[in-house]
Amino acid sequence: MTKTRTTPYDVAAYLTTPAKRAAYLEATLEEFQGDAQALMEALGDIARSEGMANVAKKSGLSRESLYKTLSGTRKPGFATILKIMTALGLQIQVVARP
Repeated sequence: MTKTRTTPYDVAAYLTTPAKRAAYLEATLEEFQGDAQALMEALGDIARSEGMANVAKKSGLSRESLYKTLSGTRKPGFATILKIMTALGLQIQVVARP
């Protein structure tokens, strides 16, 4: 019998362009409406794709603080979320609900 080899899946490896990162975050927001933990975990995936040290430097946050904030177990302030999104090259867009 032939054994199937598997490798761990890491979504961050596929978030290689700004468009893919934005689409991933948008899909997370649509699927997990109102779930702040899911939002932070998705931002964490995107930050890992960019490199946490790079995101920490761009956002002005320490790496330790960034890891804790993006773990999904903290409730960061809106200003912190904006710093991280700006560092990732993302912005918030507001649209009216149908």
